[in-house]
Amino acid sequence: MAPRPGPDADARQPAPADRPHIVIVGGTMRPGSTSERLARHCGQLLQGLGASTVVFPATALELPMYAPERATLHPTAQEFIRETQRCDGMVIASPGYHGGISGLLKNALDYIEELRADSRPYLHGRAVGCIVTAAGWQGANSTLAALRSVVHALRGWPTPLGVAVNSTQSLVDAAGELNPDIAHQLGIMARQILQIAQWREGGGSTAAPAALACATA
Repeated sequence: MAPRPGPDADARQPAPADRPHIVIVGGTMRPGSTSERLARHCGQLLQGLGASTVVFPATALELPMYAPERATLHPTAQEFIRETQRCDGMVIASPGYHGGISGLLKNALDYIEELRADSRPYLHGRAVGCIVTAAGWQGANSTLAALRSVVHALRGWPTPLGVAVNSTQSLVDAAGELNPDIAHQLGIMARQILQIAQWREGGGSTAAPAALACATA
């Protein structure tokens, strides 16, 4: 069996200490899935804002079911844990499957249990942008709420804005450009991730609410 493709990153070089590092997770096994395209678009926005990124698409997340008692982790799971451990924020994109996130993605997030004893356990203090796509608003909104609950359980900070997308509506225009409303929301979310990360890096000042207000402009 051919090996599954692993994660990809911008230049695959260690990020400078002052450059926020963001892990991007999600998509489906279908090539060019909407959720993966939106996740990668958000990654491009984050890079444009000065962050380094690493992407774990669905094809890299077909991992063994997580079992805390397993002594040895899959190599990709090990890399996912390493990148999560050092990251300053995360973007998670999921399709809506029957009102919840995909089993593939949930299993990958379960591996974050390996950081339970870390100095920053789980996703503690990290901003997490949530993106959901589903064939209808009911499924998109319920899945977004479920994903935000998972992030809370992992001690992460969901950004004030989460992006729910109804995939039955047009996502691109005649020129192939992303729907401007969706692009605008992803831009807000990307800025919120970085502003929360920078606020945390600075020790947490009272300026955070004002910074987040600016991020929604």
